[in-house]
Amino acid sequence: MTVEENRECLLKAPKGWEEFFQQLEQDQDFLALVDKVAEEASSKRVYPPLDHVYQALEKTSPSSVKVVILGQDPYFHEGQANGMAFSVGKGMKLPPSLINIYKELSYEYGYPISKENGDLSRWAEQGVLLLNASLTVRDGEPNSHADYGWDKVTDKIIEYLDRRDQYIVYLLWGSFAQKKAQIIHSPKACLIKTAHPSPLSANKGFFCSDCFYRANRFLKENGLSEIDFRIQD
Repeated sequence: MTVEENRECLLKAPKGWEEFFQQLEQDQDFLALVDKVAEEASSKRVYPPLDHVYQALEKTSPSSVKVVILGQDPYFHEGQANGMAFSVGKGMKLPPSLINIYKELSYEYGYPISKENGDLSRWAEQGVLLLNASLTVRDGEPNSHADYGWDKVTDKIIEYLDRRDQYIVYLLWGSFAQKKAQIIHSPKACLIKTAHPSPLSANKGFFCSDCFYRANRFLKENGLSEIDFRIQD
């Protein structure tokens, strides 16, 4: 696509997020970020495809958010990133962190561990916002867009949700995600902090944390339907 087509793609507000994007488009830093990514994507491979950059928002409107899972960076190999944190397209090889997430769900709920389906769309459609701090990455270069300013955008998303009068669980896995606790102030927020599901840290407090069960217990106690975290091949 051309630079202008890329730019239009990045400025298009997902359904339900129009108010937020109207505010965002008044921010010159955001517009500069859009220009930078649009320019780069016209000549280099950038993931996810630009029409999937806001996939997490498209599948989970502000009013439907019940759980927020914070990731850091999109997957950086072709075909992996689909715009939702920790999620990959069905049929793609499962990343190690996602395998550990499935292991924890098996521990908590006895679910069979999916071996082929890494698509977490089913969670998103139930109100789980799968939000990465950075929304784009250059092919083969992890964290290559980490200093582009996406973190400011995604912080604004968290702050926008925090101002809404609704119960939300934040699953903060690892030190990076836990730093976001400082911008969450709502009395209706539930912060659940554990180690990251990465193989380097999962044994240090992610496994056996009951984080999914605790999230559902909070939702149930506050009159909301629980999330069915089951993923089937």
